[in-house]
Amino acid sequence: SLKGGAVEVYRAVHPGENVALAGSDLTVGEHSLRGGILLTSREIGVLAALGIAEAPCYVKPKVYVASTGGELTEPGSPLAYGKIYDINSYSLMAAVSETGCQPVSLGVIPDDAEKLKGKILEGVEKGDVLLVSGGTSAGAGDLLYRVAESLGEILFHGVSIKPGKPTLAAKVEGKPVLGLPGYPTSALMVFHKLFSPILRAMAGLPPEAVEGLVEARTGEKMFSAQGRREFIPVHLVEAEGGLLAFQVEGGSGAITSLADADGFLEVPENRTILEAGEPVKVRLFSVKLSAPHMVVAGSPCPGLEVLLKLLKGKHPWINFKMVASSSTGGLAALKRGLADLAGIHLYDLEEKQYNLPFIKRYGLEGKAALYRGYLRRVGFILPKGNPKGFSGIKDLLKPGVTFVNLSRNFEARTLLDIHLEKLASEKGLKPEELALKIGGYSWEARSPQAVVSIILHGKADVGLGVEAAAELHGLDFIPLAVENYDFAVRLDRAEKPAVKAFLETLSSEEFKESLKKVHGLQPTPQTGERIC
Repeated sequence: SLKGGAVEVYRAVHPGENVALAGSDLTVGEHSLRGGILLTSREIGVLAALGIAEAPCYVKPKVYVASTGGELTEPGSPLAYGKIYDINSYSLMAAVSETGCQPVSLGVIPDDAEKLKGKILEGVEKGDVLLVSGGTSAGAGDLLYRVAESLGEILFHGVSIKPGKPTLAAKVEGKPVLGLPGYPTSALMVFHKLFSPILRAMAGLPPEAVEGLVEARTGEKMFSAQGRREFIPVHLVEAEGGLLAFQVEGGSGAITSLADADGFLEVPENRTILEAGEPVKVRLFSVKLSAPHMVVAGSPCPGLEVLLKLLKGKHPWINFKMVASSSTGGLAALKRGLADLAGIHLYDLEEKQYNLPFIKRYGLEGKAALYRGYLRRVGFILPKGNPKGFSGIKDLLKPGVTFVNLSRNFEARTLLDIHLEKLASEKGLKPEELALKIGGYSWEARSPQAVVSIILHGKADVGLGVEAAAELHGLDFIPLAVENYDFAVRLDRAEKPAVKAFLETLSSEEFKESLKKVHGLQPTPQTGERIC
């Protein structure tokens, strides 16, 4: 350093120190990168260091993807009666992109042999592989295997797996044509197990993505059919000692199965039962997926959505999953260990209080804590402007009024039935006799959101639901009762960072102020406090 006009030297410097000599890193003739390797940020940096702006590379294999079925409609188009949206093309293209290949859509192919033939020929001419979902079974309307056989050679048709037995592979003009089941969850599971390794090998990648395989323990006993290897879609939960895997219900064709499942596990042909606590390996549906940090079960509510939005804003790292069901379903999920916490609103007629008695009733005393949530108004949801002039519960008996009820799993239904019993008594009727006079009383929607949708689409004149949901969609509302919406939390999961962050947000002033802005929701002086 320069000091007082003189240079002060702290230590001696050896000749050549801090000087890189030509060839000290790489000399002429040495290999820097070898052919056939995957170019990542590391390899691209090496190329740049060598001054190489362009390098010859293998192109990504092109995989043409199509779905078959006259019932399918492209997403974004109006959905005609009897139609469903094409799921498989989009989910499979996303899966193909993770194998290192380039997916290209062939769209939806109707159940027409000539059109299917044309699309198969187009796919094998333009692409390296053709991937088709649907039409692989042996039914009269299943054309894929017949058309593929007429154009080339069937390599196999039928695999001893469940689901996915009719899976097929064919060769047309020297190119592989791969056929998957039509059910979305089945198609994804079979793709990952049978066809993903083929595509990864074509792209120069290892057959399996190690990061897509996680170790877990079964969270409960699982049953399998003997004689076929079974793929079971599972939902993962972080617990003490590692991940727990729970079977996802609903069937391989249900959208909820696809949304709730994180991946799948395999049960060998010679096993019919997996005991709770058995170690298993779970293949994730995507290498970008990970087990959720927190699982919330129970009854859906706009107030819960406000809470989760605040939580995500404060803690973007938290990956949570909502398993929407009902209050009783939420408590059952807590008991099984499938969820960390549950939103509940259950009224005990004998003890005249909300939620607390049900902790004991579900065997959760000493295993779960109850935290005070908020108040919410439930009642009758009506079309905007209330065209039928509905004024209250007595108008359910008016001719021409169509009512849509809620499932008995929801507490609002219990509250309605209490009021209807009083009305029946006033009219000298039995409750079941009064119910028969209400048009639509037996029409039970699966959720409050379903009620809103039914009213919005003009299928009913009045429905049972939550004021906050009605307000959100610009619908009218007449109150019936106020209920407590609280949160039950498993004690053995209460110290999880995500659960602690949830409870901190629940008790925050920001959440309480946000609730006040939503019609029909109101914090209490105890909001966020543990009450048992």
